[in-house]
Amino acid sequence: MAETPFPDDLRAAQVRLHEATAELAALGRTLPWSVQPHDGWPGKEHSHTGEVTGGRPPSPGWTDEQKAAVDELRRECLALSETVNTHPYWESFTGGDLVDRRMELKSATRLETPAAEVTPAA
Repeated sequence: MAETPFPDDLRAAQVRLHEATAELAALGRTLPWSVQPHDGWPGKEHSHTGEVTGGRPPSPGWTDEQKAAVDELRRECLALSETVNTHPYWESFTGGDLVDRRMELKSATRLETPAAEVTPAA
């Protein structure tokens, strides 16, 4: 199927939405597990293997700068979502055609992400 010629401003907003979403996810992976400082809790030791599972280490919480960065990216993602979803381009489509065109836009603008590093099993 030939690619639909989407308006440049719609395509740009969708690309930036993909980027902002990826930035927010990457930032989230670097943050402590708890927004507020938390003492954590111990895991439970398995009675047969001695393996400790569950539990959480102490969390220092997020800094004000980290909170602000998350808030800013969330606001940007929300605004971009609104821009993409309310764009006048969509007015000429209904039902399944609308869904197909929206999915095509997402697919056509999706960022290439590197494959996750996988450690082979021993």
